[in-house]
Amino acid sequence: MSARQTGEPTAYDRRMLALMNREEARPFHATAGRRRAVVGAHLALSVLGGAAPFVAEATGRTWPLFVLLGLLVPWCLATGVLNSATRGLLELRGRVLDERQRAERDRVLARAHRLTTLVLLAAALGAVAAGGLGGFDGGPLGDGPLGGVRAGSLLLPALAGALLVHWLMPLWVAGLLVRDEPADAREA
Repeated sequence: MSARQTGEPTAYDRRMLALMNREEARPFHATAGRRRAVVGAHLALSVLGGAAPFVAEATGRTWPLFVLLGLLVPWCLATGVLNSATRGLLELRGRVLDERQRAERDRVLARAHRLTTLVLLAAALGAVAAGGLGGFDGGPLGDGPLGGVRAGSLLLPALAGALLVHWLMPLWVAGLLVRDEPADAREA
């Protein structure tokens, strides 16, 4: 019987558990304020990186793609800090998490789901408002701030944004909800 069938941690699980519990990133997430700053930076980097391909397409220029490449390393570092802060709560398989961690992961995922639902509701209301400006018949969206923009051209960026929020919201929520470790646990 394999480790997968018995529920025992595999070599991959042990490596990931060790990686997620390394101490090098601790100074970046040691306090709630620092974790909030990292979540905010990660959110900003995600928005800028997610928008870059659409800016490149809309402007016909390539410089936004170079901006995306420049944002990739800081985004990966911020992701690593958040994974370290949460001790891999969302990255580790359930078989290496204890009951408390599994309950915490379920709580984070439920809250992230509710927040993502609110974001999608806001997007839907925005689509209704944009439809009121000019309709979704493919024509321009009126003479207002979106004048000259075709409604159909907003569909792909809106869907990509929704996918990005759906994918990253659990990490952001987990980064905001994680608690400071007790002082005696850090010394051990």
